[in-house]
Amino acid sequence: MIVNGQNFNNRSLDYFLKKASHDTSGLNFLLDASKYISFTDPDSGIILAKTALQLARNLHYKKGEAQAMNDYGEAYHFLGEYPQALTMQLDALRMYREMKDSANEAETLGLIGIVYNELGQYRQAIQYLTMSIGIYQQMHSKYKGSFELANIGDAYSFLNIPDSAVYYQRKAYHAFNEYPTGIHLKPFILVRMGNTYAQIGEKDSALKFYNESASASLVLNDKLNMSQALNKMAEVYESAHQFDSALHYAKMAFDNASSLRSKLHEMRASNLLARLFKKTMNLDSAFYYLNIAATIRDSLYGPEKLRQLQLLMLEEQQKQETILRQHEQFRNKIRYTALVSGLAIFSLLTFLLLRNIQHKKRSNALLQNEKQKVEKALEELKSTQAQLIQSEKMASLGELTAGIAHEIQNPLNFVNNFSEVNKELIQELKEERNKEQGTRNEDRETEILNDIEANEGKINSHGKRADAIVKGMLQHSRTSSGQKERTDINGLADEYLRLAYQGFRVKDKSFNVTLGTEFDPRVGNVDIISQEIGRVILNVINNAFYAVNEKAKQSIPGYEPTVTVSTRRVNDKVELHVSDNGNGIPSSIKDKIFQPFFTTKPTGKGTGLGLSLAYDIVKAHGGEIKLETKEHEGSEFIIQLPIQ
Repeated sequence: MIVNGQNFNNRSLDYFLKKASHDTSGLNFLLDASKYISFTDPDSGIILAKTALQLARNLHYKKGEAQAMNDYGEAYHFLGEYPQALTMQLDALRMYREMKDSANEAETLGLIGIVYNELGQYRQAIQYLTMSIGIYQQMHSKYKGSFELANIGDAYSFLNIPDSAVYYQRKAYHAFNEYPTGIHLKPFILVRMGNTYAQIGEKDSALKFYNESASASLVLNDKLNMSQALNKMAEVYESAHQFDSALHYAKMAFDNASSLRSKLHEMRASNLLARLFKKTMNLDSAFYYLNIAATIRDSLYGPEKLRQLQLLMLEEQQKQETILRQHEQFRNKIRYTALVSGLAIFSLLTFLLLRNIQHKKRSNALLQNEKQKVEKALEELKSTQAQLIQSEKMASLGELTAGIAHEIQNPLNFVNNFSEVNKELIQELKEERNKEQGTRNEDRETEILNDIEANEGKINSHGKRADAIVKGMLQHSRTSSGQKERTDINGLADEYLRLAYQGFRVKDKSFNVTLGTEFDPRVGNVDIISQEIGRVILNVINNAFYAVNEKAKQSIPGYEPTVTVSTRRVNDKVELHVSDNGNGIPSSIKDKIFQPFFTTKPTGKGTGLGLSLAYDIVKAHGGEIKLETKEHEGSEFIIQLPIQ
């Protein structure tokens, strides 16, 4: 492979480290080598990027330092280490902005957008990718942004907005044809065009582009896009019920992804294989690949990764808040100076009129400059706020995990206990059978067998309960597909009430509350995105638990914390009510509770995003969320959803 004139084919890590000199040319060599090797061996790419970063700092070469951070982040990205990737790329973005290096700023924005796409944060990804394309346009760059446009198309595809997905993918294809020198992008662009035709149901055209992408990947030794093209071909054959062909291409996709150590594409291929083997009734193979997919998913999106991402978003927000605070202090100082100057000018108006005019001109210019700086800081703050919204979503997943862990313990205890009882009964049955003929009690044997049969039924029942909980856990942990499904609202509300309670108990062992449920059987099933509405229910119930817990701490005589969840059908709508007997919400702030970042909780106890997200999710479902409250008596949230 040729990178910037260097032939890197069949070169080892030791070769790159020994070849690099300790100057800027050696630094550029290491950076080029890192870009090349990260694609197939990200661990070695990290070592090269780290060496380049240290060399750049020793040389006090800021641009090289930022480039090394970007390469560092890309290597982490290939490994699926998203928190480390974002940390490096956000630092590189700040450095490029300080250096006013627009071209590299645009490239870095695109890389950050790709990471957010793979994290499932498609709106955030679109924001960064759009900023990248905007900079290229401002620069009047010959590069048309085909890579970024294709990734925007991907984001809209995952958001289930096919019209926008097709628009951006076709725009990316035309941009690539106008700027054909980026030949390494050809497999990537072709597979996205295949996605466009697959999305609108033109399978033959989709297969044509996937085959072209696979051929181009083979020429360029691009195993990553080869894996994507093969995986998509398998999906097309699956939709046509040609399972033999689908399995053939899915296995090839899995092998390509495995050889690259690309966790994301390995997970996608293994999920597809598990689905195909299940459809062909090869359950052992289906279970094998399902386990692989689950293991990779945990490594990519596990609780520790989510915690790291949350901390990263909070840190980024704090940086932006510091910048805003400094600008506000400076602006206040300017206002004070202007006031004092105005008084002085008023008293000396007769003698200093000309000087006053000149002073105002200088002040206006300074204020205009500060206004532009503050507007720029506000734009960056909006970006940080969007990141914090993602951290709130990840925190809700952690809330669920604690409750699920407790829920699964009960059926497991039952399975273990009845298994022990059966062991004793079987031993007792053996002893009875070993007795001499004529002394055996056949009625007792029959009774024991009946007991064993009854216990096995209970073991089976609780085993199925544990299985349902595990399936629910997998459902909660995976990224929402954006597809609405028929969902039992009563069952969903009851499940999240229990999970929220157990999760709250994990954080506070002393927490106790009386739980009430009043479910209307007429509610039935409603078309919703269950993960999203589940998050709404979880946020509202957790707020209710917090309210009654805070009131309980006041030691009011006779006070019993109570939270009630109820449903009812009202004409063509379903209403879900969550009421508590906490302290209620003062009327002065009632209108603010759905605003982003508004919270009544102490610092560190809440971000002020839970109810804001709940409001957005319910609105997106065509519903409405309302609050009824009386100060010192309690609150009731009412979630209304259309039945159709």
